Amino acid sequence: MTITSAQDVDKAVSLTTQALRDVAHLDWSAPAAGLEWSCHDTAVHVAGDFTAYAAQLTGRATGAYVPFEITADPGTTPDGLVEIITATGGLLSAAVRAARPGDRAWHPYGTAGADGFAAMGIVETLLHTHDILGGLGVHGWEACPELSAQVLDRLFPHVPRGDDAWRTLLWATGRGELPGLPRQTAWRWYADPLQAEGLTLCEISPLVAADLSGGGTGGFAWAEGGPADGTRIGAGHAVKAREAGTYRPGWGAYALVRTGDRRAIGAMGFHSAPDAGGVAEIGYDLVPSARGRGYATEALKTLTAWAFAHPGFTELRATVAEDNAPSRGVVRRAGFEETGSADGQVRYAVRAPRD
Repeated sequence: MTITSAQDVDKAVSLTTQALRDVAHLDWSAPAAGLEWSCHDTAVHVAGDFTAYAAQLTGRATGAYVPFEITADPGTTPDGLVEIITATGGLLSAAVRAARPGDRAWHPYGTAGADGFAAMGIVETLLHTHDILGGLGVHGWEACPELSAQVLDRLFPHVPRGDDAWRTLLWATGRGELPGLPRQTAWRWYADPLQAEGLTLCEISPLVAADLSGGGTGGFAWAEGGPADGTRIGAGHAVKAREAGTYRPGWGAYALVRTGDRRAIGAMGFHSAPDAGGVAEIGYDLVPSARGRGYATEALKTLTAWAFAHPGFTELRATVAEDNAPSRGVVRRAGFEETGSADGQVRYAVRAPRD
């Protein structure tokens, strides 16, 4: 994976501010393309993201954004907005340069280090420059292909690659079309996905889950036969948990994305967050063409290790139909032991080792 650097942030800021200066004589009260914000407000949003990302890094924030907000003075002209973007982009660049190798900070799309926040800042400025220019009637602007490829590599491990990295980035964020793939109706990036042998596990967060449960793709390019009914049902559970106030990030479902072709082949996840005793249950499904290749076993091992890395977690359970020999083999290979059976269902569990 290419490491995104402060120099890359500088390059992105330079490219986008040059494009925005060329349209500074136009009326930025117009709505940005595809957004509810005006071009003016979109520019302020970019500056706010730059500053927030810098603050996350320098403060090594955990659990939330550092609580402050960036605004532009009343009457700020488009030229002034470009100055704000230039200055705040410099703040992010400086924070990336100053960060230590082990520094990590919170973002709603995953904890990240300096390279992750650099990539996020680049995505924000490239995409919103596209939005501002489109809102002002300027079409056809293209971002640097190298920068586009870098941020796809760092933040969009689930997106199939094409010959045009900028077009792919626009598709991945619901702003364009790619041949043979449906237009995105919901999307997100993944700053800290889980890695398994041959797979990337991308959390199905509530926004993605709502799209999946409603019949969408969730922002993934699915292998033939996907997403399966079980995936859509599991996504619906995440939506209900969010509505009930019981959703906990990480303790839901994950899309299983095949590394070789970046196609989603199924989902695996926790039925809910651990109970008071530190116990949770897990389930999964795969598209038929991906079965029998070891993917479920590797994903289950990865999520099991992730769960037991949390203090207080004591037991992970799984229930498998008695006549489903392949799935019973999956849980056994992942270290689960049979604990009982009833009504044609076999219960399995793996427990934390005793001190």
